[in-house]
Amino acid sequence: MSAPEMIDAKAQRSLTSRQMAMYRFTRNPAALIGALIVVSVVIAAIFAPWLAPSPESAGSFVDFRNRHMAPSWDNVMGTDNVGRDIFSRVLFGYRVSLGLVVGVLGVAVPLGVVLGLVAGYFGGWTETIVMRFTDIMLALPPLAMALAITAVLSPNLVNAMIAITLLWWTWHTRLIYRIVKAQMNEDYVEAAKLAGASHFHIMFRELLPNCISAIAVKISLDAGFVILFGASLSFLGLGIQPPTPDLGTMVATGAEYMPEMWWQAVMPGLAILYAILGFNLLGDGLRDMLDVEL
Repeated sequence: MSAPEMIDAKAQRSLTSRQMAMYRFTRNPAALIGALIVVSVVIAAIFAPWLAPSPESAGSFVDFRNRHMAPSWDNVMGTDNVGRDIFSRVLFGYRVSLGLVVGVLGVAVPLGVVLGLVAGYFGGWTETIVMRFTDIMLALPPLAMALAITAVLSPNLVNAMIAITLLWWTWHTRLIYRIVKAQMNEDYVEAAKLAGASHFHIMFRELLPNCISAIAVKISLDAGFVILFGASLSFLGLGIQPPTPDLGTMVATGAEYMPEMWWQAVMPGLAILYAILGFNLLGDGLRDMLDVEL
């Protein structure tokens, strides 16, 4: 073992479990990069009206004299087919994408967690009904199901949230169900039952805390997938509608002018890639940080 590795080993032995987790996270370059990317995306979304060089480009603003302008110092990502600044629209597009993430996961995660807890804890017919329905929903092609829902409803941000939420809770139900089933025979659960604790107490005060780390990792990874899923719906014309700046819609519109005016599709596409990469790296870092086996 080299000298730096010996120092790291001694440092780790002197840390508490929480400090150890933070130590592992800060020693993971990919996790730190992911965290910085996510923070930058969040800042861009929150402060878009002040960071955007052309805030009016987020609306129905047109400037035909400057349409199809290539990337330059004045327009770092160029302009689109009606002269709007693409960089400004990307910043506002992050606001829409993160709003979609918060709306979808804010409903899907609690719903999936509660159903997983109930199915794993009670078992029997409750488990059979909940998990078989979950399996049916998991068997449906996600994108096809979302397309069908948004085709029936009018395409907008709220309906896109509904379409994705109706599919996303299943993954959290399956995850929590497996964790709860593995924990049901642990001593702390048996002790709580012998002490006369209520079902609610055992599920939400004993079992749920042991699921938090897995939920945190899943949320971080899901955020990137929700952004991609929402962009896919918008690319197909069934998500957020113009003139609202949405990354998927911007890619679809810019694709009409490929390859001569490549920046109109490539720049929003890179913005999607940037956000997804950040959430995936952060999720991997959280998984390593919260892995008790490490």
